[in-house]
Amino acid sequence: MILKHVLDMFELLDKPAANGTEVADFLGANGAEGIEVKEIRGEKGATDGIKIIIKGENGKSRGGAAPTLGVIGRLGGLGARPEMIGFVSDGDGALTALAVASKLLDMNNKGDLLPGDVVITTHICPDAPTREHQPVPFMDSPIDMETMNQSEVTPEMEAILSIDTTKGNKVINHKGFAISPTIKEGYILKVSADLVNLAEQVSGEPTAVFAVSQQDITPYGNELFHLNSILQPAVATTAPVVGVAITTTVPVAGCATGASHFVDVEKAGRFVIEVAKQFGKGLCRFYEPQEFQQLVKLYGPMNKFQQRGWKE
Repeated sequence: MILKHVLDMFELLDKPAANGTEVADFLGANGAEGIEVKEIRGEKGATDGIKIIIKGENGKSRGGAAPTLGVIGRLGGLGARPEMIGFVSDGDGALTALAVASKLLDMNNKGDLLPGDVVITTHICPDAPTREHQPVPFMDSPIDMETMNQSEVTPEMEAILSIDTTKGNKVINHKGFAISPTIKEGYILKVSADLVNLAEQVSGEPTAVFAVSQQDITPYGNELFHLNSILQPAVATTAPVVGVAITTTVPVAGCATGASHFVDVEKAGRFVIEVAKQFGKGLCRFYEPQEFQQLVKLYGPMNKFQQRGWKE
């Protein structure tokens, strides 16, 4: 269980003065080394980008060969102050990712090291703007998506789990968490059987998979509808990306407060940790490399969908 770590992180994040330095100090006191915190400014304000590397027993950071998992907490902001008072639904992605970091550090301290490194990134902003979206309002971000990807998608990540609140829609109506098909270089691939098995193991329920459209995996700013930003990391990497969506049975606005369900956050976090264990061992495949190579051979590269596209 990682509920204690979820609650500890929530206490750090649920306030107007939430910042990356305080989170880094908390994690540093629990054994984290070399945490990077960087203020990032945009046209709509500022946020603190944070990067944490949890070193694996056979991880690349120690000269080993085990693969590195990337975990990204996606969000516009933790809060929408001054319009809304308190922690917003949209903050659950960051909360989950940072709780995972806290739990993995605790495991390390007790002697349970994962095989491979885990690189965790997110950003911390207690006063992000909002914007109109259907069926419910979205949280916006003080920085643009390209800048966010530059901060959060790193070269070390050999596969990525992108965690994001995905409640403001009528596409996935499920209480808990859901996963996406694997996205790689503009292709929407089949759902990973290994990830399905781990999701079932963690939840004790059939795995929920949310639908992905082609425009969902194109960059923001192209005037196309996007379910949300959960799959935006896929436009900035050649690594396979899977979305881990924290979901509800009815649409809930990203800027709604009092809408975080700690049991769902905890469950999603446990799933991420179980994936990290198996991925580092080479026992969790996000996609089938040979099948992907055959797709490209038959139909050509699809990485044009990682770009903005042409404008007349």
